[in-house]
Amino acid sequence: MIRFTKLHGNGNDFIVIDEYKAKVIQDDEKPAFASKYCDRRFGIGADGVLYLGISDKADIRMRIFNPDGTEAEMCGNGIRCLVKYALDKGYIKANAAVETLAGVLSISSRRNDRTWITVNMGRPEFSREKIPVKGTGEFLEVGMHGYKVSAVNTGVPHAVVFVDSLDSPELFNTAPEIRYDPVFPKGTNVNFVRVNSRDEIAVRTYERGVEAETLSCGTGSVACAAVAHRLGKTGSKVRVNTKGGELVVSLKDGTAFMEGAAERVFDGLI
Repeated sequence: MIRFTKLHGNGNDFIVIDEYKAKVIQDDEKPAFASKYCDRRFGIGADGVLYLGISDKADIRMRIFNPDGTEAEMCGNGIRCLVKYALDKGYIKANAAVETLAGVLSISSRRNDRTWITVNMGRPEFSREKIPVKGTGEFLEVGMHGYKVSAVNTGVPHAVVFVDSLDSPELFNTAPEIRYDPVFPKGTNVNFVRVNSRDEIAVRTYERGVEAETLSCGTGSVACAAVAHRLGKTGSKVRVNTKGGELVVSLKDGTAFMEGAAERVFDGLI
């Protein structure tokens, strides 16, 4: 039997497998496990599987596998869920560090009626080499598939598109075209953004690996805030409204910080 815990961050939901004390799923079986159990009809249902392990670089280690079996470098909502689980188990304290494929990220947490976690997301990368995007320089407001597209890496690659309305079904017909465009050698997540004010934006995200819209994307929210600020559309601190809830993103001296809640849904055995 395999124990698991289901958690979510703003409706972006994950299966957590605890490998802090011993490996549960062999590495070569992790992709197939994610594909099977992320299925919402024949499995547990989730936007990804998180593996919590020990680290020689940080307090804990996070690996994340998407429903299509690919491994992602990082996940903003996922790291909050992993931290929530580790806090509940007593593996870490309120201030800790998490090793990811995108680097070691520091976190802090506070609790009232919910667990609120702030993640130091590092410096958003705008150079094409770091995103990656073919070519040199920055990829800001480039015409693609009928839209002006900007790109940034906030742990994983993101395309950001500013629109007047988030309600058009055409947006998510176009999202796969941008996601798979050859200009992005490793593919990209696609975010549509409406600017509400200097300190508030609304975001919808089509996620690479999920290949569909999710209720929230942490790295995507940071990407949208970073691009909006770089283009002068917002200030350095914004409230990001997603379908699943709210995040707060702050940019300080080029570094992005993301705060949001994470909640346990249930525990189970498979």
